[in-house]
Amino acid sequence: MDGKIVNNDVRVRNHAVHIYRGHQEEVCGLKWSGSGKQLASGGNDNLVHVWDLSMSSSSRTSNENQWLHRFEGHNAAVKALAWCPFQSNLLASGGGETDRCIKFWNTLTGACLNSIDTGSQVCGLLWNRNERQLLSSHGFSENQLTLWKYPSMVKIARLSGHTSRVLYMAQSPDGCTEATAAGDETLRFWNVFGDPEVAAKSVAKAASSERFANYSRIR
Repeated sequence: MDGKIVNNDVRVRNHAVHIYRGHQEEVCGLKWSGSGKQLASGGNDNLVHVWDLSMSSSSRTSNENQWLHRFEGHNAAVKALAWCPFQSNLLASGGGETDRCIKFWNTLTGACLNSIDTGSQVCGLLWNRNERQLLSSHGFSENQLTLWKYPSMVKIARLSGHTSRVLYMAQSPDGCTEATAAGDETLRFWNVFGDPEVAAKSVAKAASSERFANYSRIR
């Protein structure tokens, strides 16, 4: 409830290696970037902070670590956070019941790139690692999952089944199956992002195209 974030390194005795202070109320969302160099936090104070490890004090007892960005665009608590796997400086955040928006932030410039009213409390966000898609989980009023096409944010699918707020989502190692946990005390598994073999071929094709593009630029 003190709004403090502690970065722990469990390999060492003095494990609290960094302390971040910026939120005025409970911290309800935390997500490391894919590189592990930036941390996004969301709180009940409606704020999103982005913390950069390069700006962190080397002192294990410092309380002065400063955020890289403070985003104040949401009108409710921010629990849902997701870093884009294909654009490292793109962060998606989702607001609670009185906000209902998914916002996209450029963490290099601090600009808000887009804001979409989903019509429901946003509880979780997951990016498709193989396609430009975003999955959101919701609470009041429909407790649904919604699959979006990025960046147009056109709805691709609406998935129902849970009867209470969908609190958490987790992705399988192949990136194709999603597990959801809700206040209705059930776990549900969804094949939202496609067949693993098709996804693997898509990734291989993209990698091949990138290698060819790099070769062409070098020449």
